[in-house]
Amino acid sequence: MNKLFKRTRLAVVLTVFLGVLAVYAVTLYKLQIYDAAASGAAGDAPKTVSAVLRTVRASRGDILDRNGVLLVSSTPSYNVRLSWETLRAVPDMNEVVRDIIHMAAESGISYADTFPVTQGAPFEYKSSVSDTLKNRLAKYIDTFDLAPDISASELIVWMREHYKIPYTTSISDARLIIGVRYELETEILLKTAEYVFARNVDLEFIARLEEKSYPGVFVEPDSRREYHTSFAAHILGNVAPVDGGDKGDWEYFKALGYPRDARVGKSGVELAFEKELHGVDGHEIVYLAADGTVISRKEEAAPQPGGNVYLTIDIRLQEAAERALEQKIADINLEREADQLATGGAVAAVSVKTGETLVLASYPTYNLATLMENIADLSADITAPMYNRATLGTYAPGSTFKMVTAYAGLVGGVISRWSTINDTGIFTKYQDVGFSPRCWIYTSTGHGHGPLDIIGAIQNSCNVYFYEVADRVSQSQDGNNPNNLNAAAADFGFGAVTGLEIYESEGLLADREWKVREKKEGWRSGDSVLLGIGQGFSSCTPIQLANYTATIASGGTRYKTTLLKSVKSADFSENIKEMTPTVAQELGNAEYISYLQTGMRAVATDGTAKTVFSKYSVPVAAKTGTVQQTTSEINNGVFVCYAPADDPEIAIAVVVEKGGSGAAIMEVAKAVLDAYFLREVNFDVVGDGRLVP
Repeated sequence: MNKLFKRTRLAVVLTVFLGVLAVYAVTLYKLQIYDAAASGAAGDAPKTVSAVLRTVRASRGDILDRNGVLLVSSTPSYNVRLSWETLRAVPDMNEVVRDIIHMAAESGISYADTFPVTQGAPFEYKSSVSDTLKNRLAKYIDTFDLAPDISASELIVWMREHYKIPYTTSISDARLIIGVRYELETEILLKTAEYVFARNVDLEFIARLEEKSYPGVFVEPDSRREYHTSFAAHILGNVAPVDGGDKGDWEYFKALGYPRDARVGKSGVELAFEKELHGVDGHEIVYLAADGTVISRKEEAAPQPGGNVYLTIDIRLQEAAERALEQKIADINLEREADQLATGGAVAAVSVKTGETLVLASYPTYNLATLMENIADLSADITAPMYNRATLGTYAPGSTFKMVTAYAGLVGGVISRWSTINDTGIFTKYQDVGFSPRCWIYTSTGHGHGPLDIIGAIQNSCNVYFYEVADRVSQSQDGNNPNNLNAAAADFGFGAVTGLEIYESEGLLADREWKVREKKEGWRSGDSVLLGIGQGFSSCTPIQLANYTATIASGGTRYKTTLLKSVKSADFSENIKEMTPTVAQELGNAEYISYLQTGMRAVATDGTAKTVFSKYSVPVAAKTGTVQQTTSEINNGVFVCYAPADDPEIAIAVVVEKGGSGAAIMEVAKAVLDAYFLREVNFDVVGDGRLVP
């Protein structure tokens, strides 16, 4: 009896409890949702509620240098988004749009208007627009069955009627309204996200918007990139809308689940490590009244911030390289005529023992923080400041190539350590066909270097010695064959990418087939002879030169270069990825390479680099290079080195367009070595990782 009584009583209590809970739930819904939508100050607000699934952007990960110095981070920001679904139901939609545009102008806020027609009459199509924007306009014209060749003025007239913009509205305001209405409508036609009117708006503008309570206008949290250094622009790269270019990016990122208005890496490591940096966007349900008022929000999935990428770059060395390169070019140009100015240059440095890239400096350069403000001027600048000369610029290596020729001669058996070649000043083998190149010393002295072995030839950069070796190598086995030299060059990494995660050129190892195809003529013995001193058709990038130098310094181990040190979780607590050195090739022949090392050390102590490095506090091995351009142009300067010579750690390559000679630009490499070994820098790092002058 007692047991039965307890069960019955429990059932009654439970029934009453559930009933009360149901009443509370209904009442709560009525108060929070239904009544909130149905009531208003004037009593005439819409009585419907809609739910919209919106993306919550994940914060992009930080980028740091190898020592943990913060280079790029994400900082909170706000975007203004317009909802076509809400605005189309507003009777005075055009007035709302015009008011918001004027408010933005008054606040100095830039907004998105990609309609490719000029802002003022007479209206014309803009001449320089991306393929993406051209395709969007074509889609618009086709959707409304307009004539494909409709003029810009005719299109403006049609759109004014289409959007019911009264003729009491000025033509300038009408064009502004058309621009935003076009953005809203094309987003619907392309089935993409709602229109982001403006990004990174300030709090004052937000306050003005909220005061007006415009329907269909929403302020949403986001983040923007903040740059803590003005250096390394070509390495770091930029972030931009996924659909803002001509590379078909959208189709790629669409397959990865990105929304069309996502911002992604477009260049540099922002692009290379997009997957690691991007994070995973979250989602929330936003409950709206019909007038666009947000009633409540419900988080469906929290955003997952991106990982933090540590680069192999040392920002101290990077700054030293960029400053020294800029200063050297300025010094050179002080004494030059306007048509003979040094136009640019690059510095690349790698770790000898790992292949990690320590420096990639390109000049002229730009500031990532003001990139979008200056993009038009930067794009039009004939000096190409946005072009990464360190990885994409291709240059003849000049005399820095002579170690390749020496190695090819040793491997091919056409020379030995102690065999000598007599430099009389002129290479006479092919003088009967009008080809008799001279040694660089002949012009000033009237004679050559005399008998030299391989060490003396590298030390004195003797052209005739390497003309002879190159000719012997190319004539061995199967007659005149540049591939006998090219094979040795390929062993050192010429003619192939080095492994960098950002875009780089392969350079060129010219051969018979290439010359026939490109120059429409056959390969000559003189081509092989000039190839032996790094002149002619073959070319390389500064990063290839640095990695080649590191291969000599290591005794024949060529590593793949990399810019990635590691990736850590968003809170830095977990190591997600750790890069380890990757050997691309082991050359072997350590004895032969030791001869190259000895020769390069002699260049620094008693040869063409002695003025800067003979008494340097750290032993240096080096090679200068002077690359002849056309007869009317000044020579390029090329310089490579590594240090310490007895236990190599860092290898450096410097190229200056119209630099004059390798000897003229050695101080740039010295500045990098000073920063590396002597820690001679002119800034410190404060607690949060910022650089302080």
